[in-house]
Amino acid sequence: MHSTEYLAQGPRVAIRHVCRQDYEELTTLAEESAEMLNRWLSARENTVEAFESYLARLEQTVHEGFVICLQSTGAIVGSVNINNMIRGTIQSGTLGYAAYAPTTGRGYMTEGLRLVMQLAFGELGLHRLEANIQPDNTPSLNLVKRLGFQREGYSPAFQFINGAWRDHERWAITAEMAQAEAHQQAD
Repeated sequence: MHSTEYLAQGPRVAIRHVCRQDYEELTTLAEESAEMLNRWLSARENTVEAFESYLARLEQTVHEGFVICLQSTGAIVGSVNINNMIRGTIQSGTLGYAAYAPTTGRGYMTEGLRLVMQLAFGELGLHRLEANIQPDNTPSLNLVKRLGFQREGYSPAFQFINGAWRDHERWAITAEMAQAEAHQQAD
């Protein structure tokens, strides 16, 4: 387990900032999950240089990077980025996330992304989070639906992934919507 402290903890998982020491574990997880993820995400180089570039991007004030870890072992089960944060009167960020093949289907991403949302709407002071998802990425669509996101629109040729411009659905949630969802879950 890394010495980095957790930012938030749930019943089974906790979140912390991604760090340099995560390189080997994240590289192994990316390789093990390539078949599952390559359809939805651009293939990334699993080099130290590429990881250093990713960490440098996270040092910018408009990006935050997190890993979702099992509380019992510290093992990474997912990753979440809040990208392109806009401050001022908008207070918004765009989510990017990945589950990893060895631990999918156990609810870890739901729990971990909920923790990231709480951090985003609390400590980070955001009001809105967006997720842009390819229409046939059913697991990702189901994840945001479980968390209370609402579909806002359809963006043709939104993102260049694996050699082609891919259509995406735009899903979003506001701090108020998340709070209402949390109260509904508690009842």
